[in-house]
Amino acid sequence: MAASSRSAREARRRVQQMEAKRELRKEQDKRRKRDNVLAISAGTAAVVLALVLQLTVFSSNPTEDEYAAAQAGLTTPSPTPSASPTNGENIPKPETAAGQTFTGELTLNGSPLGVQLDGTSAPQAAAVFKSLADQNFYAGLSCHRLTTGETFGVLQCGSKAGDGSSDPSFTWGPLENTPQDNNYPAGTIAVARSGGNAYSNGTQFFIVYKDTVIPADAAGGYTVVGKVTSGLDVVSTIAAAGLKPGDNATDGAPAEPVTIDSFSLK
Repeated sequence: MAASSRSAREARRRVQQMEAKRELRKEQDKRRKRDNVLAISAGTAAVVLALVLQLTVFSSNPTEDEYAAAQAGLTTPSPTPSASPTNGENIPKPETAAGQTFTGELTLNGSPLGVQLDGTSAPQAAAVFKSLADQNFYAGLSCHRLTTGETFGVLQCGSKAGDGSSDPSFTWGPLENTPQDNNYPAGTIAVARSGGNAYSNGTQFFIVYKDTVIPADAAGGYTVVGKVTSGLDVVSTIAAAGLKPGDNATDGAPAEPVTIDSFSLK
């Protein structure tokens, strides 16, 4: 009887051990599946974040690669155009600039450029930039982006954070005075925005220092608000200094930091 009892206890112990191992394997399988799901989710989030940054860092006139793709007849997904047809109360009304021409000076690294804004062709844009200039908004801000492609030469300025990000509380539209042929002549001053969104204009602008082709996206082209009337060689000299080393050989931060000393209009 004693031997039989011991055998029974031993059998129960083995069964319990087997069940414990089986439960452990089940738990390990669950953990592996859960980890795989988390890894996939993290990878997906990283891809989404990269796409968002790509769209916002330069706010976002197309890169040289995007231009080449457009020339080849390729298309890439664009963000859905904004459904909002109105601007916030903090955006100046176009009537304050309609029919007027504003002239003034934009000083970069101590060197002045003569500028002119066209309130007839782009009243909303002219109203915004006149208001920002009057508030001394641009003093001390940087020009964070330079492109040096063969047919894509711009200097982009006016990000409050200095990194190309936009201020979500200061966005406006619509697009005005956009080139029908996608050509932006040297000296053009145009408004930077996010891709595919006609109401994502903000405080940023770009100066075209050589004849440039920028394909329209789902929203259209880029608002031409004015032109450089003198001193464009200042920007050409900045471009000639090249870019800081980076992933893109023709699109990035200027090798020589560029600061806006002042921007005045009258």
